[in-house]
Amino acid sequence: MRMVRFWSALARYKALVMSIRQLQRFLPGSGARPQAIVGSGSERGAPCAFERWAQALSLVARWIGAALLLGAALAGSGGCTEPADQAQPPKAADLAPPSPILQDGALHYSANHPQIGQLKLAPAVEARESQGEIAARLAWNEERTQRVRSAFAGQVNAILADLGQAVRPGQVLARLASAEFGAAQADAQRSEVDLQLAQQVMRRRQALLELDVIARKEYEEAQAEVQRARAEAERAQSRMRLYGAADRVDLDLGLRASIAGLIVERNISPGQEVRPDGDAPPLFVISDPSSLWLHLEAREADLPFLRPGSSLQFEVTALKGRRFPARVLVVGAQIDPQTRTVRVRALVDNADRVLRSEMIATAYYARREQGLLEVASDAVFLWGKQHAVFVSDQPGVYRIRSVEVAHLGAERVLLAGGLKPGEQVVMQNALLLMREMKFAEDAARRSGAPR
Repeated sequence: MRMVRFWSALARYKALVMSIRQLQRFLPGSGARPQAIVGSGSERGAPCAFERWAQALSLVARWIGAALLLGAALAGSGGCTEPADQAQPPKAADLAPPSPILQDGALHYSANHPQIGQLKLAPAVEARESQGEIAARLAWNEERTQRVRSAFAGQVNAILADLGQAVRPGQVLARLASAEFGAAQADAQRSEVDLQLAQQVMRRRQALLELDVIARKEYEEAQAEVQRARAEAERAQSRMRLYGAADRVDLDLGLRASIAGLIVERNISPGQEVRPDGDAPPLFVISDPSSLWLHLEAREADLPFLRPGSSLQFEVTALKGRRFPARVLVVGAQIDPQTRTVRVRALVDNADRVLRSEMIATAYYARREQGLLEVASDAVFLWGKQHAVFVSDQPGVYRIRSVEVAHLGAERVLLAGGLKPGEQVVMQNALLLMREMKFAEDAARRSGAPR
């Protein structure tokens, strides 16, 4: 009924507005000029003006009446609001739950608070045998790898081997024309001639010594000269044999393979100028791909579980789901000061040649923990500079507990201290609790209440 009266008053209010707009047309100074009524004689103009003022007064009366009716309607409807004594209290479901409070260092929730259902609790349990993970990388087995470089400067004349080709020891991979090598060949020839001359001089002096023509000292000097010439000749000849040179000066230097394997890298082209620069990449890399090395960047916490001879497994990014065995060869003795890791090298059997050098891998090893507790990784967070968890000793009450982390994993965390077996720990939404804890601390600080 009150709504009907309200809408009726609103309709009259609209009519009042329209009446006021019509009234403005007749008021003096509005700029409206009275129009002459059809007829003749000036006496007809006065009644016309009087009639207009009569209409204006009628409109004013209507405006006053509408205003009174509107006021009565509003007064009767109470401003479209319910009386204070008849207002219904808000429902309990519409009220926001009270915020948790901080009391005695713990966060207290009211009973049946909706956030309690989001905080999953689980007991801290003794750590079971787990699996550690280490970032790793495959590389060529350096014990079966040769990097071919030239010991002399020269120009590439011919390339006799290509990438992926199998080679045998002593096989020529490329030939270079080298003036430096030619000079080494000439030195070898010269040393051979010097040896022959020294031997002739020694024989001549030996004959003269037998005839007592010269002193023994001159003969001994000739012997020493022969020994020096022989040593120089042997050095020069050994150097030439190392590079497979012929017994002539031809400037032809052959780059040879020293081991059997595959050419896995080639950095040489015809006509290339080659210099014996240690910083330049090798001209050829020969390796046996059936055996690879696995380089691991182990953390300090991983070292107790990695020993020379221990086994581990790894998988590469390109072959997800397949694990390969490996055996630890060497564990480094120094920690890298930048990465705080230790280099570990393992041997990998790659007889089927599925794996390649420089593949990114993840190594897995067995961790047998003793005296450690295990919680979910989502339960641990940083509170300042210390790792911590939320512990609940009674329903709706949560306390922060500092813990000592032994190992941080992707799914679980191993703790060396701070908790006891069986204590209830918040395993999910710990960050939500941390936010509420900070809000409660701020509220307690503003109110001056003890925390």
